[in-house]
Amino acid sequence: MLPAELKSEQFSAYPPEAKALAIEYLGTFQRLPLSFLPNLLKEVIDYDFKFPAERKSLEKELANLHALSEQQNKDWFHDFFAIQISSQLEHFDWVGTPTQFVEQLSAYLWTTHQMDEFRKAAIGYSDRLREAISPEIPTQGRMGIAVIGQGVEAGSPEPLFRKLRPHGAYFTAVSSNNGLQQLLDAVTARAKANAAPYEHWYIDGGQELPHSPEITCLSYAALEPVRTALLAKIQAETKKTGVGPEALRTYMAQLRPADLGLKNSNDAVLDRFQVRLFTEGSGTQIFSTSFAQWGAREALRRAQPSTLMVRFAPRQRQKPMSELLSPSHEPAELDALGSLMDGDMGAYYTWINEQRLPGSDKSMFLVWFENHNEAVAISPALPRGTVSSAPATIPQILSWLS
Repeated sequence: MLPAELKSEQFSAYPPEAKALAIEYLGTFQRLPLSFLPNLLKEVIDYDFKFPAERKSLEKELANLHALSEQQNKDWFHDFFAIQISSQLEHFDWVGTPTQFVEQLSAYLWTTHQMDEFRKAAIGYSDRLREAISPEIPTQGRMGIAVIGQGVEAGSPEPLFRKLRPHGAYFTAVSSNNGLQQLLDAVTARAKANAAPYEHWYIDGGQELPHSPEITCLSYAALEPVRTALLAKIQAETKKTGVGPEALRTYMAQLRPADLGLKNSNDAVLDRFQVRLFTEGSGTQIFSTSFAQWGAREALRRAQPSTLMVRFAPRQRQKPMSELLSPSHEPAELDALGSLMDGDMGAYYTWINEQRLPGSDKSMFLVWFENHNEAVAISPALPRGTVSSAPATIPQILSWLS
């Protein structure tokens, strides 16, 4: 089947809001090439489980496609229409299972030496879309906070924040008294002043602290049952004959919250996010530092919050992968110093991901070595590449950011 043959009943298995959205833009879909449309349907079919920022972005994209004239549609998708698609792919259920179709399409493009042409078409489309749709700038400056080094008693064996210091002010005499709670209080204040779903996040690589209900929270400790259930499924799948990495990846992509024990939550959007954090993330299932870094990355990329606080906790020590992927009831041996280095790099990546969002010229960022006296603060209000050895408190540094 080709897109021109699409009918509204073919979206009957989509979730309610996604189904309504697909039917609304049925005529638009019928004008698109098969090499492009399933990638778009991948986003549409997940509409019910997207964050508000993602929904707005998809809605704007669909509205823009709908507004294209026939000639504009030909111009925008000329390179996509030029890509040859096999009859086997045409007969694939690309409406009902667009994700699986895209995987098959990728393999087909490689084997037919069309991947370069597809990449060129995709870049051209992205450039046109970026010009057509203006990004939504947040009403308040975005705030990112990273806390690293939990459990490290002595100082760091290596200089910290070397990649972040050139971009902001490095403080060497920060009071550590109640600093963690003061940071969380600052997140709470922003959440209460500008309450909105998924606008303010707190991600903890260990056990979460008590927090306001206005804050969206994820913690590695609280999600232990989900991780254990997933590792058990991975073990069971890998024992089956003929199941390799690609088959395992496909299997994990099909898992839903109920499959991993998330059955009674009132937040289907967050549940789906948590499952994808473990089924798509690299190392998130076994390392708390990977969980914290990937969680912050995905929260920024998808929800685009105005406030994000991520706290890195000690991860387990490296072991053979077979042991790491095997569920165990024995307490893990933790590596606090190794986790400090992970957190240092994770904080840098978090700042980079914050800079990729609209309004980055007004964004603020603070990273603190937990219970120690080192911090780096970055904002338009602070001089870059400076060092301060004057005594300072966390609330003071936060006030200097704005």
